[in-house]
Amino acid sequence: MKNPIRNRLLALCLGLVLSACAGDEEAAYVERTVERLYNNGVDALQVGNFTNAIAAFDEVERQHPYSVWATKAQLMSAYASYKKGEYDETVIGVDRFIELHPGSRDAPYAYYLKALSYYEQISDVGRDQKMTERALAALKDVTRRYPDSKYGRDARAKLDLVHDHLAGKEMAIGRYYQQRGEYPAAINRFRTVLREYQTTTHVPEALLRLTESYLSLGITDEAQMAAAVLGHNFPGSQWYQDSYALLSQKDLQPARKENSWISWMWDWAQ
Repeated sequence: MKNPIRNRLLALCLGLVLSACAGDEEAAYVERTVERLYNNGVDALQVGNFTNAIAAFDEVERQHPYSVWATKAQLMSAYASYKKGEYDETVIGVDRFIELHPGSRDAPYAYYLKALSYYEQISDVGRDQKMTERALAALKDVTRRYPDSKYGRDARAKLDLVHDHLAGKEMAIGRYYQQRGEYPAAINRFRTVLREYQTTTHVPEALLRLTESYLSLGITDEAQMAAAVLGHNFPGSQWYQDSYALLSQKDLQPARKENSWISWMWDWAQ
């Protein structure tokens, strides 16, 4: 048999809970001027309170969606997320801003902020390089769209670092194969460094590793050419001294070979 008193108490308690929830929602919404909301966000950002900054900028858009400040607040919210280290949220916010305001004067910065969000997530060469590749694509996008802007110039500088990072990954894999005696696989990795990342700091070592690997396979012409290119472009480097010593142990010397696939690099650094 149902207990009417108990049912009434349950209904009363449920009503109180719903009233409390509604009261919380009403308390959370306090209408304020767009200037005050935006300035609150800026103030919070300046003191490093990024959570409050995000909330304030989001509130600008919620309370004043058609104001010019709402557009600025969208990008500022994404920037606050970036400063907080919430890079996924930054990318989501930036993509939304670009979709809604593709012709905005702040669009160059939006693209740049997206690239930075990927750039900050680049991991060491021993890990998956998905974020590095995303950073590469986003930075190239900035340089293509805004080549003469300050964002384009900074993106180009960061591209050099990204290329160096990707080359480092190829070198790490190549050395791994080389240590296991899998010389053809190692050579393919070192060749990738020379073909795709010629402007990086890894080129001299790649030429030395090619010298080592070709000697191990008995392909002396390519070993001599790799060492010759190394000596021609980096004559005073330790990499060249090591390659020269390796060849000397086989009674060989660095020598230019016109039919070698490396011949295109002869005057690379000149």
